[in-house]
Amino acid sequence: MVLKPDSTAPFHSARHVLRVLEAVSKHGGGVTEARISRESGLPAAHLSPLLTTLRREGYVERLADGAYVAGDSLALLSSGAAGRQALAARLETTLHELRDSVGAAVYLSRYIDGEIKVTQIADSPLTPAVNEYVDFRSTAHASAIGKCLLFQLDRNGRRDHLARHKIARFTSRTITSERLLLSRLDSQPPTVPVLDLQEYAVGTVCAAVPLTAGAAVGCLALSLPVEHAHRLRAAAETLHRRAAPMALSLTL
Repeated sequence: MVLKPDSTAPFHSARHVLRVLEAVSKHGGGVTEARISRESGLPAAHLSPLLTTLRREGYVERLADGAYVAGDSLALLSSGAAGRQALAARLETTLHELRDSVGAAVYLSRYIDGEIKVTQIADSPLTPAVNEYVDFRSTAHASAIGKCLLFQLDRNGRRDHLARHKIARFTSRTITSERLLLSRLDSQPPTVPVLDLQEYAVGTVCAAVPLTAGAAVGCLALSLPVEHAHRLRAAAETLHRRAAPMALSLTL
């Protein structure tokens, strides 16, 4: 499997998060936002919201003078197996908070050894997960999760996956043409959430945003009943804003 070139990577990839955390870690006494911007190569317009998210998740803290230092979550990241377990627990809490924030079931997925794997689901009686009536591993062409993961592969990787998991029709909206599917993946803007508008299951709409960490490929997704489709755009934007620290989960 080969990733697409970095020029198409979304802003919230772990590569950007790690550059920021590296800059903060180098300066134990605190570092200004301007210096983080210079050392990470991120412009202020992108850096400020990322720092806000990292503060919310505990990866950085802001001192009274405005400088940034490493937070508790960053310390856990480098503290071995126990720290990774603590981070996994924090990730679960974050996913549940995100579920409540967007009012939708939330999914964390990865592409591992050529297969789609949903690693975590945060749902509730008020925000039920979609019924997996067909194994997600066979639905890459129809689900937001699958299309988002395929989007991050190169063309050969996509064709290899589709050769092993034949395209099938699940609803009247399912794309059954491989050529059309590949064309849409090629034209998908890297910073726009991937959508599933009743392509996998009648009565459900979904959105997914990519997460990348080196060679690791993943995505963060949500699902809503179709009667709440009017909330999909706003929920997807929230998903996009909260995705940055989630990319670090790919390293756990």
